[in-house]
Amino acid sequence: MSKTHNRQIYPFSAIVGQETMKTALILNAINPSIGGVLIKGERGTAKSTAVRSLAALLPENKVVLGCTFGCDPEKPEDFCEDCRKNMITLRTTERKMTVVELPVSATEDMVVGSLDISSAIKDGEKKFEPGILAAAHRNILYVDEVNLLNDHIVDLLLDVAAMGLNIIEREGVSYSHPSSFILIGTMNPEEGDLRPQLLDRFGLCAVIEGIADTDTRLEIIRRRMEFENNPAKFIEKWSAADKKTADRILAAKELLPDVGISDEMLRIAVQICTDAGVDGHRGDITLVKTAKTLCAYKLHTEVTEDDIKEAAKLVLAHRMKKTPFSNEQYDDEKINESIEKAKNQNKSESKEKPENNEQESRSEQQEKPQENGEQNHDGKGNPNNTDDSETKLFKASDPFA
Repeated sequence: MSKTHNRQIYPFSAIVGQETMKTALILNAINPSIGGVLIKGERGTAKSTAVRSLAALLPENKVVLGCTFGCDPEKPEDFCEDCRKNMITLRTTERKMTVVELPVSATEDMVVGSLDISSAIKDGEKKFEPGILAAAHRNILYVDEVNLLNDHIVDLLLDVAAMGLNIIEREGVSYSHPSSFILIGTMNPEEGDLRPQLLDRFGLCAVIEGIADTDTRLEIIRRRMEFENNPAKFIEKWSAADKKTADRILAAKELLPDVGISDEMLRIAVQICTDAGVDGHRGDITLVKTAKTLCAYKLHTEVTEDDIKEAAKLVLAHRMKKTPFSNEQYDDEKINESIEKAKNQNKSESKEKPENNEQESRSEQQEKPQENGEQNHDGKGNPNNTDDSETKLFKASDPFA
């Protein structure tokens, strides 16, 4: 099993540029339900450095004390077998989220874990050796060069990511445990692309390029040399900036449940995804989640057009319909066209509503029964044979009656 070890890691805040990538990582730290991020870029663009340095910014989770999987004490329905057995005596503690690395060469047993079959047959006891997916529960699972991962391992990851549960079956013996994680992958497009099934599993996609500006490249070299000469001093120098970002992530997590989004903004989000040719509805849902999370990160409580525009660039890069000559950037011009289309639709609907309300009001006046004890009559002057109890029942059950 591979984890981010306690080696000295380059500070997140010291990474020069690459704001799109850093934003995508921060948003997932605030709201794991976004669904992870795929970072695509050429060699030497700080992809792996950014993911590993994210560990310093991650918040703490409340976990069951001594649990191998770090079960959430507030969600007993997701407990592992041991936590279910000892539910009455469980104690809790705080544990910092970590980045768990999955090597490209990982075998199935390394990923899902292994069962001691002989022990299960002889003693009837399930002895489980946890794998990478056990360590990844409620943490970040990082796959470098994810496009080179074995197809069978990719399928395993997809199944577990979809269910939030890792099931191990060997010789008729099965064992399961919770495994819900933020999936982060990095890749160089020159070495091949990902299968569409895996692409769509990543909530966001950050497409990054090498920095061409001479002064900026010079600053990158200076910082790297300073870090290598005295890592501890360099980390201390940037610790205040990292803490500020970590505190903001915590504040955004607390604010997120209070962030609202209007119907107008929802329509804009849907229109953008429709115009981009996004398959299914996962893209629409992820766009709304990302816009709300961006809003919380800005410490605002109502989603704006700017939030949706910024979120769209991260959500659509790997989901929009591709043509042979298209790139992976969904530009501002296309997004603005979709926004105007949605606004015009909202305007036309708001104009129709007053007319519809007026027509409904006239219809209600015409259908009102006569008052002062007068009876309704049929065409021959006889009272209509209406069952009064049935009429009352209808009115009671119809909120518009």
